[in-house]
Amino acid sequence: MERMDLTMVLAVRDTGSLAGAASQMGLTPSAVTKRLAALEATLGQRLFQRTTRRVSPTAEGETVCERAQMLLQGFVALEEELQERKAEPTGLIRLAATLGFGRLWLGPALARFQQRYPRVEIQVQLTEQLPDLAQNGFDGAIWLWSVQSGPAAQWVSRRLARNQRVLVASPQYLRHHGTPKVPNDLQQHACLTVRENGNAPGQRFDTWTLQKEREKTPERIQVSGPMSSNSGELVRDWCLQGRGIMLRSLWDIAPQLASGQLVRVLPGYTMPDADIHWLAPYRPGQPRRIRLLIDHLVAEFRDAPWSTRAR
Repeated sequence: MERMDLTMVLAVRDTGSLAGAASQMGLTPSAVTKRLAALEATLGQRLFQRTTRRVSPTAEGETVCERAQMLLQGFVALEEELQERKAEPTGLIRLAATLGFGRLWLGPALARFQQRYPRVEIQVQLTEQLPDLAQNGFDGAIWLWSVQSGPAAQWVSRRLARNQRVLVASPQYLRHHGTPKVPNDLQQHACLTVRENGNAPGQRFDTWTLQKEREKTPERIQVSGPMSSNSGELVRDWCLQGRGIMLRSLWDIAPQLASGQLVRVLPGYTMPDADIHWLAPYRPGQPRRIRLLIDHLVAEFRDAPWSTRAR
């Protein structure tokens, strides 16, 4: 079956006559009659019932028409994509991202992408709260956890990189206060908490969920301490000053771990679901510049460069 056959069966169905299909396709009626007869002979099925007034599809013909429509749409989409690939990507990309990761890691990666594709314009809004992407006209967000609410069909989510949230403290703090041996020991220590995403009603910031490697059941530990902030950078500064233990993403503290300014506490434990994700509202027909950007970010963060730097 050729592409012209797919076009022909749809034209016959839509016009209700062989003459109408011939006119639509720019062929003679006899050519359409011969081609349809040859197609029915090849398939071994009668696709249309002919009367003096109208040509109408049989049950088999309806099935062929439905599939023909899908296949022709696929041809068109493929041709458009191939044409698009020949042209240099252009247009605006509007993104949302969390403050710290956006500044430290996403910003440099986007600069390299824009240098590679100079006709693409990038606008980034750094925020601690995930905005309504569709309502506010964002193409996507680079976020530190996958979306948990709303119907999954409304979202496109792709993990860009692995990440861990780990417990750390300064050597000075551990010398003066000792090193926790098990998670429950954290209740006896000054723990520095980050009040991310504002003060959402009912949201707790004094409960840390920790999971040991190779164990499926996480432990929830209620912690306390004299200092907390909505700024992760400020909490990190307090931790560096020896004021307590904090739970923080590796991407944020990799240089301090590498230099020895901070050390891991309970190194066998991490907080689950701290990976870096691409989130976007579902839209059919994703522009090429967006596809290129996602591929670029996957390549940039594939080896989780912050993990290597933290060693």
